[in-house]
Amino acid sequence: MFNKSALLLAVTLAISAVANPSPSPLEPVERGTTIPLGKRSSLTREDGVFDHDKAIASTIFTLNKHRSNLINLQKNEGAHVFNAGAYIHPLKTIPIDVEARMQKRQSEALTDEEDDLEWAGSISVGTPGQKFLIDFDTGSADLWIPSSSCTSSTCSSKSKYKASSSSTSSKKSGTFSIQYGDGSTVSGPVYTDSVNVAGISVSGQYFSPVTTLSSSFSDDPIDGILGLAFPAISNLGKNPFFNTAANAGAVAANQFSFYLASTGSELYLGGANKAHYTGSIEYNAVDSSSGFWQATNGKAKVGSTTVLSSVQTIIDSGTTIMYGPPADVKKIFAQVSGSKLFDSTNGFYSYPCATPPKISFNYGGKDWTISAANINLGQTTTGSKDCVASLAAQDLGLGSHVFLLGDSFMKNMYSVFDFDREAVGFATLA
Repeated sequence: MFNKSALLLAVTLAISAVANPSPSPLEPVERGTTIPLGKRSSLTREDGVFDHDKAIASTIFTLNKHRSNLINLQKNEGAHVFNAGAYIHPLKTIPIDVEARMQKRQSEALTDEEDDLEWAGSISVGTPGQKFLIDFDTGSADLWIPSSSCTSSTCSSKSKYKASSSSTSSKKSGTFSIQYGDGSTVSGPVYTDSVNVAGISVSGQYFSPVTTLSSSFSDDPIDGILGLAFPAISNLGKNPFFNTAANAGAVAANQFSFYLASTGSELYLGGANKAHYTGSIEYNAVDSSSGFWQATNGKAKVGSTTVLSSVQTIIDSGTTIMYGPPADVKKIFAQVSGSKLFDSTNGFYSYPCATPPKISFNYGGKDWTISAANINLGQTTTGSKDCVASLAAQDLGLGSHVFLLGDSFMKNMYSVFDFDREAVGFATLA
């Protein structure tokens, strides 16, 4: 959801036609429609060096995002559904020196990052539709966009929702709020309205037109977030957009898929697109009670060596890199020749650039390996022979032996998220 890796994300949506019956949920759906996309920067600088400050800010953003998810889960379902070892950690803040350096760079030429793009998709809200650039996030479960009543300076560059301009807008009771690493929040009232994503249209969708917007989004072109996780972690306590669409029969199958690549990436709502994968999809059961797309019974491997067993992995398109409990990540890098703990405070490891580690996760079928390109966040310093790994040691409070795998993992395979199966599937890229 913040500072993610280079993507050209096209969003396609499977649309069921009245004349043709919907296929079985066991069959991938291939019909789709594309929508335009916007951009954002990654954690590697233009000169190939690891952007340490931006990575720290991104990590704190992720920590607080999942802190909010656990608060929502406890409110909606009760703490008894927490994973073993899960807890709600205190709110984290970006160190003052890091924030100051980032603000200084943001005031300088931003064109340095033009070649390092992340992409999101457009949606419309209301009648007639008001357009917004949105980040699609499997690690959260709410839709929020800026309100025309937003008082934060961050909103000045964003598209803003005007409730009075929509004939289908309806204000509801309650409020929405998420805290971020700079101590500020995304918060606002609760509304329902029509929401349209590339022809998939639903009515009465719960969302928040936020009136305060964290400065964490000040250098980010997206307007808001559309969550794709389970309702259990919704701050609004309501079904996310995709669940609303599926319940209304607006999509051809109760699944969506991601293809993340340097060009031509897409999110596919309502099925899986065979143009982007070969062979069969390997489905792995998720623990939906956690509210996450949390695959169970996994193994972490380095090369052919199984380092960890019985791990769980949350697949999160809204996170740039990968995180694991510090003790577990230490065991992984103990098997990586020449690796070092580069940043003990934030859990970043380095390795010799010339010999990238072959780290993979296995769920009883294929080894899903992180490629040399996707494990590499850049050189530790200019001219260094060591590179920073995209797997970091960080206690996110998600539980014992629970990893969070973001885009650095998802870019290595085609990923399918299936509500009917309560499973996440992986397939070999075409």
